[in-house]
Amino acid sequence: MRQLLLLRHAKSSWDDPRLPDHARPINARGRRNAAAMAEAMRELGLAPDVVLVSSARRTLQTLEAIGPLDGSPLVEPMDALYLAPWQTLLETLRGVRETARSVLLIGHNPGLHELAMALVGPAGMAGGGPMAARLALSYPTATLTEFSVALPWRLLEAGGGRLLRMLAPADLPSAEAGDMTETPS
Repeated sequence: MRQLLLLRHAKSSWDDPRLPDHARPINARGRRNAAAMAEAMRELGLAPDVVLVSSARRTLQTLEAIGPLDGSPLVEPMDALYLAPWQTLLETLRGVRETARSVLLIGHNPGLHELAMALVGPAGMAGGGPMAARLALSYPTATLTEFSVALPWRLLEAGGGRLLRMLAPADLPSAEAGDMTETPS
């Protein structure tokens, strides 16, 4: 079994309207939530071998805020992940080396949320209980989902993941709960 971790970037700042979207940093709440998520990941023993991260400033700062990650994973910043649709994210995951046991992908909505739902698949969403229902509602900033994947990365497809966990900052005692109806990216 392989492990796939999907992490939406932490809350970003809109303080400087002159900044291009790609250059927006995370804000103070984002830093607190990312630090809380890092603590939760360590407590759960989530240690990826490979980290695929969008080249946007807010995703790179999220990665920095959750680090250092145990095991010194291979980190690959990728322009193609910036605001990518779920199909592009899935295709990127299919290119992961087969020896990778655990992959963390840090990206943006709506693509990341749509990828998570696609991995669960229609049958999993229909019969997935409260966690699947929660996933269908929203994917707030700094939210982490964990999937088990039975097939090799190159064969990953819609419906090919089993949702094991969904952790949002609101679930963590050391994070600041935010508005659950956030903007897409």
